[in-house]
Amino acid sequence: MPGVARKILICAAIDGVIIQPLTSKGQRPFQPVRVKYGDATVSSSPREQIPDTSKPDSSFEAFGVIGLVSVSQWSYLVTIVRRQQVAQICGYPIYVVTEVAITPCTSKSSAEESIRKTSIHLSRNARDLSEESDSSDEEVELPSMTSDEVEDAIVDGDDSRPDSARSSIAEDVMRRRGSYGRFAQRWFSRSGWTLDQKRNMGLSNTGKVQETLSKLKPGTQETTTKGDVKALPSEPELLPKLLRTMQVLFGSSQSFYFSYDFDITRSLSKRKSPQNPETPLYTQVDDIFFWNRHLLQPFVSAGHDSLALPVMKGFIGQRSFVVDSQPPQEDELAPDSVELRPLSPSVSSSGSPMEDTERATVCLRQTEKKYLLTVISRRSAKRAGLRYLRRGIDQEGFVANMVETEQLLSPSDWDASSRVYSFLQIRGSIPLFWSQSPYSLKPIPMLQHSQEANYNAFRKHFEILSRNYGSLQIVNLVEKHGVEKAIGTAYESNVQRLNEELTEDNKLPFEWFDFHAACRGMKFENVSYLLSKMRKQLEEYGSTVQQDGKEVAQQKGVLRTNCMDCLDRTNVCQSSFGKHMLEVQLRQEGIDLSAQLDQETTWFNTLWADNGDAVSKQYASTAAMKGDYTRTRKRDYRGALNDLGLSLARFYSGMVNDYFSQAAIDFLLGNVTASVFEEFESDMMTKDPALSVVKMRQTAIELCQKRVIADESEEFHGGWVLLSPNTPDTVKSFPLEEVVLLLTDLALYLCRFDWKSDKVSSFERIQLENVTGIKFGTYITSTISMAHIDEAKNVGFIVSYHPGKSDVRRTNTRTLSSVDIADKPNTGAAVQKDASIPASLVSLLSGKPAQTPDQRQLVFKAPYLDSTMAAAATNGPYLSELQQVTTICTEIERLALEVQLTKPGEEDKKIVTKGDIISLDEARRNTSVLEQLGHSIKKLVWA
Repeated sequence: MPGVARKILICAAIDGVIIQPLTSKGQRPFQPVRVKYGDATVSSSPREQIPDTSKPDSSFEAFGVIGLVSVSQWSYLVTIVRRQQVAQICGYPIYVVTEVAITPCTSKSSAEESIRKTSIHLSRNARDLSEESDSSDEEVELPSMTSDEVEDAIVDGDDSRPDSARSSIAEDVMRRRGSYGRFAQRWFSRSGWTLDQKRNMGLSNTGKVQETLSKLKPGTQETTTKGDVKALPSEPELLPKLLRTMQVLFGSSQSFYFSYDFDITRSLSKRKSPQNPETPLYTQVDDIFFWNRHLLQPFVSAGHDSLALPVMKGFIGQRSFVVDSQPPQEDELAPDSVELRPLSPSVSSSGSPMEDTERATVCLRQTEKKYLLTVISRRSAKRAGLRYLRRGIDQEGFVANMVETEQLLSPSDWDASSRVYSFLQIRGSIPLFWSQSPYSLKPIPMLQHSQEANYNAFRKHFEILSRNYGSLQIVNLVEKHGVEKAIGTAYESNVQRLNEELTEDNKLPFEWFDFHAACRGMKFENVSYLLSKMRKQLEEYGSTVQQDGKEVAQQKGVLRTNCMDCLDRTNVCQSSFGKHMLEVQLRQEGIDLSAQLDQETTWFNTLWADNGDAVSKQYASTAAMKGDYTRTRKRDYRGALNDLGLSLARFYSGMVNDYFSQAAIDFLLGNVTASVFEEFESDMMTKDPALSVVKMRQTAIELCQKRVIADESEEFHGGWVLLSPNTPDTVKSFPLEEVVLLLTDLALYLCRFDWKSDKVSSFERIQLENVTGIKFGTYITSTISMAHIDEAKNVGFIVSYHPGKSDVRRTNTRTLSSVDIADKPNTGAAVQKDASIPASLVSLLSGKPAQTPDQRQLVFKAPYLDSTMAAAATNGPYLSELQQVTTICTEIERLALEVQLTKPGEEDKKIVTKGDIISLDEARRNTSVLEQLGHSIKKLVWA
């Protein structure tokens, strides 16, 4: 690809951070790029303005740019400072990101200090980096170069040999951790599992993350070009936690992959061959798997394509193996016999193929052939997130935990005349609106929204899959009894409904295989029953085959597999499908896998177990359960005990860590604005934008309009979603609930809406002629966070009215209670019958505003401008909270005055007044010590 910089130099100039792309062989010189201090604008920089980088620790080298992150007035450049080669495809090296540097772009002093510490840190690890620096990308042209950058390989002497005496699982894992893949190797390293988990939570107090964080602490002063010193804005409270999360997410989690020359986001059947050499790589990749598109946008918009390096989240692993078309028939291994085994029993943490030194010195027999098996899992950036916080589907038809997995079989030298096979599978959450609580080990799935809303999104999902993959076979692994039965049944009924609309050729086959029932008693080998059912469909769909750069055959369809999490049960079944298709492909090559001497196929099991661990860790923060069966094809009580530990770890992570991590993921993908962190600080929770907030509220308004406005002669003037106390005539109430307010030319309608079932639960109708006053102003209900005490955002209004006989209340949209509201006892008035009690004291004791016996009030507060609304704004900015309140009050006043009679000679009256509903001082007095303490404890745990 033209213009993709293999290495870049980062340094600090007087007016911005300089990114100098270094030219590789065959590339044109690149223009230096400047990220300006303060506003972080990206522009070209004259070469003469580049500072002297010969001074010690004044710059550092990086292998690419992840992107530019801006929070309020603070901006940070994220660059790749360590990488590791994990595979080579068609001769092109594929890398995983292992460490990133986060450089502040707010001031020269903070940038210089960060660059200095990064340079020292990288120099300290120069011995490790030298393995990556010894060979440049331009030299990686042949398959023999694929292992140049493998690091941290573990060789344990005799224990690593395949003919060693078999040990217990515990000893085997501890001593031979390398053989069990990079996740097991890292978890059972000397640094320990606990330390690794701390890094994933962003809580590490030692090691690389903490050391790197020390250089990220920005200064509080900035020197201008004139030498003046000016103070920087105060740092957002959650900014350090966001920086820690980015360090783990992009770096130490080892979840992001990239290639300078090869599009890893597309499968063999979708990849353009040959790729257009004149088109930048970022324009050719699949948007669904392009995870840093939003972060790279400042560089793309400024025309600096040389820095636009797309990264993909998921997994890439590769193993080489040797098979024999005429394997020896001896029962015992002769010196010249050939085993089907991994070429290196000690596997590097990267999953890269390595040559077995014993076999490398022996020429292969004529009947032997060496192959590469590559597994690529591509995680969708749509509806991305973590386990209990991203379930089901969104209104665009994208599902949570959507992963496309491709299994590639190729000759080890990628000879163009040889055939390359590609087998695709997909996984994804059950495509309905549903959720589960993270506060239970076995939470009940809760279906949400109406049947029509679910079906519309369901249909969109399978339309997308049909366009992308052709025919589909659904494999549903949830239980047919217990808590999972309801959602499995709903899934099946929606498939049946969709099939009624489709032609016979396009119908969706639905296989419901109760995995837990079939494999009860740790009999995981019973997965073979499912494989026997799917064998015909798998072979009918086939594989994509390429030879001499041309497509010889194309896969006709894919299996879509799911369980509840789409992790553990799905991993076991997908590896079984992959193994079967590998056997089919090798048979087409004239090789019988079942006739080989070694039937353990450790190279296959380890590769798929590593894939399962990676996918699981990204979604549930732990390795996959049932991984012992995937690796060894055996299951016993020790594996069950390990799964119990993983369940508890997932439970803890779901309750404590995932909420902030989810907010960070949504922000980094551009789904929300930086205000999501203010929202998180307020209630320590994150919202699920499965449905657009704007569309969801508009739908609620339309439903309420149809259900509650019975008189067709009434002219509808507007509808709004507002916050209101759940108790009538109450001002001081927390939390508030979202309600729908409708306005016609004759009346106001307060509708209480069930947002999960999309139904009106109750409504109240107030005649406009009975409205006596409208008061708007500051409405602060809590002082526990900065967002709660912002007087510009916390505004509301009170509509005062005299109850009339035309006013009605209706509950559950079925039970009509048309009794005169005025006939009902007025609680507030009843309390005030004792004249010896002051009205203000009554208000304080009852929690209700002081009012005359014949007056009632409707209380509303404007909802905050949601972070997802601001991120999705395409038709200009939304109204602020105050603008929304004043608009509503003005419209109610206009219509109310039109229906109210004015006596001759009476002046035009105004019913709208401005004044505090609950002022900041009053709110502070009302906020209890217990409430403040509770929020502080939540903040300590979640933030």
